[in-house]
Amino acid sequence: MKKFLFVQEQPPHGGILGQEGLDAILMGSAFAQCTVLLLEDGIYQVLGNQQTDELGSKDYSVTYQALRDYGVEQIFCPASHLQRRGIDIENLVVPVQAISDAEVTALLNSHDVILSF
Repeated sequence: MKKFLFVQEQPPHGGILGQEGLDAILMGSAFAQCTVLLLEDGIYQVLGNQQTDELGSKDYSVTYQALRDYGVEQIFCPASHLQRRGIDIENLVVPVQAISDAEVTALLNSHDVILSF
């Protein structure tokens, strides 16, 4: 079975790329082993307590909680990206494993297909 790595780099609001990435992860998990890597502003995809009313968009971050039901067990983020944004891993809606920048490279190299959103 091929191993897919879905890379989320965009913030969740202000465009549809983040939501499309989540939809792709959910669909891809039916056919392949899937892992998620949250880079840069992509970490905001899973930040809890998002206030989106004034933006006129839906807070879909809680949908990430369904990933385990779809067999997506591993969600990673570089610790340096969390630190730069002042985000505590405890404030995320799903368990995310903080990894080093060197581990990001290894993660990228260990997957057959990489899809970036």
